This record gives sequence, structure tokens and C-alpha cells, in this order.
Amino acid sequence: MTQSKIAQRAIGNSGIQSSAIGLGLMSLSGIYGASDDNEGIKVIHEALDRGITMLDSSDMYGWGHNEELLGKAIKGRRSEVVLVTKFGNLGGKGGKVADGRPEYVAEACELSLKRLGVDVIDLYYQHRMDPTVPVEDTVGAMAKLVQQGKVRALGLSEAKPETIRRAHKVHPIAAVQNEYSLLYRSDAEATLPTTRELGISFVAYSPLGRGLLAASLAAPTDIPGDDPRRRHPRFAAENLGRNIELTHRIDAIAREKNCTSGQLVLAWLLARGDDIIPIPGTKRKERLLENIGALSVKLTDADVKRISDAIPVGAAAGTRYPEAQMASVHL
Repeated sequence: MTQSKIAQRAIGNSGIQSSAIGLGLMSLSGIYGASDDNEGIKVIHEALDRGITMLDSSDMYGWGHNEELLGKAIKGRRSEVVLVTKFGNLGGKGGKVADGRPEYVAEACELSLKRLGVDVIDLYYQHRMDPTVPVEDTVGAMAKLVQQGKVRALGLSEAKPETIRRAHKVHPIAAVQNEYSLLYRSDAEATLPTTRELGISFVAYSPLGRGLLAASLAAPTDIPGDDPRRRHPRFAAENLGRNIELTHRIDAIAREKNCTSGQLVLAWLLARGDDIIPIPGTKRKERLLENIGALSVKLTDADVKRISDAIPVGAAAGTRYPEAQMASVHL
């Protein structure tokens, strides 16, 4: 199948163009319940066929599995892909949340290249900031990867404005990736003025609020108690009812626009600026096609304000991550 053409957006000043919506791959490695490799590859191929070029992975998704799966999926199709991966998020392994040591940067990149089966990564992120290593040292090591031709552009994930500025002085940062959705946006919107001043793209992960904004849940009981999402405070019993009530506030607007609520909130993000690239994740073809449909939803400035006002900043119940993990974001 010939790759379709959809709207494109620049990735900072890197010279790289990406589809306006990307595909987050985390769920293809068992993070939210069981996943099937063959089905995962089919979803990636469908995304490429439909014109989605940004495929977003990390070496900590399945601890290498995700990159290996992605490598298999893009074999023979490398030229169609904006290949994105990350390093440095240890998730508590060895008692550490992050590793930004220069020697680790080089090691992690070599392993990612091998798993992906490629010679160069298009966009390489520091996945979490390491508070024990100056960001200047980490980005300095990342810059060497660019000089060596192993990486085309650099990014930071969950970095606060001051950190972004410091990093950008060492080497141009092309993209910052933070959580950004209608439900959870205070950190993102505190960061956007800095990324815009510096000409950095903003890649929005979890743009559907980890599914809350797309699932059309009627009650907390719609999510089983053993659902992996329950580990996130937003899905905790004491918070979920409030958050479901919030999501229903946009249902009427979605009906007016003849789209789903998920498409509406993705369109809302896209309308916030050409520098924003949402990367919703899914392991289902039908959800992928629904997300792509957001590109056809047209919103006026008045629509954007109405949607923003429906769920004000800070209205969501529950923090973005469990308490222990909150200490490692927006650093």
C-alpha cells in the first residue's frame, strides 16, 4: 500500500518533518495488559500506510522489547519513519529512577540502535532527568551522538523550563515531550512559553488522559479492579468518578462537531499551535483510525476556548503519576 499523505509539522529547527499526529508504542509491550507482537506490527504498518510517520518508543518499554518489535515492523520501510526512542528512565531499577551519565548515554544508544536494526535514530530523548548529573553533561554526550551520525535530533522528556534552557545552550533541543491533555495540562502549559521562545516542538504524550478522554466511561465500575490503569491515581476509586464526570462535559461539543470525544480533544491540542504533535498510543487498529480522524475536525478559536473552559486547568482528580513517580517528572 502506498503511504498516504497527511498534515505535517516541523520538529523544532531540526529540518525533520513529522506527521501532525504520531503513534506512541508503549502499550505494544504489555504495559496496559497483554499485547500480541503480530498485532502490534499490524498496527504499526497500518499507521505507516495511513501516513503516520512519528513512531515513539523507549528502551524501557518492555525493557528492550518495544524497540525490537519496532525494528521488525519498519524493516524495509525505514524511509517512511520518523524514528523516535528514549534512554535514561530506569523506573527504579537498582534503586535509581534515571541515569544521565555521559558514559551511559553512549551505551544506551548503541543498544537501541542494535535492537532497532538501524544506523541512525531520528529523535533521541533523555526520557527522565537525572538530578545527580547536570543536564549539560548529559546533553553534551547526546551531542556527540549527533556528531557521530548516530542521532539526527535531540529531545528531553518531562523537563521543566529552566532545564530546557540549560540543555539548549549546549546543543539545540528539537523537541520536548511532556504529558499534555485537556485533563492534565498545568506542567505542559507552564513549559510551552519556553519551548516556543526557543523554537522547540512540544510532543504531547497521553493526549487522551491515558484513555479517560476517549473511553466514554459511564461509571467507575466500567474499569475492572485489576485493570493495570488502576495504578494511576486518576483511575483510583476515590478519583475516577470525578474524572468521568469531567470527560462528559465535552460530549455535547463532540456531537456538535460530528466526531468522537477522543477526536475532539486531539483536535483541541492540534489547534493550540502548529508546534504541538500529539502521540496517542493504542494497540487497536480501530482506535488508531479514530485518532487519525482528529485531523479532519476543524475548531474555531471560540471552540478551543469553550473546550478549555469545560475542563479547567487543575480540575482533574488525582496526580499524573503515583506519588513516588511524581518526584521524577517536570525536573
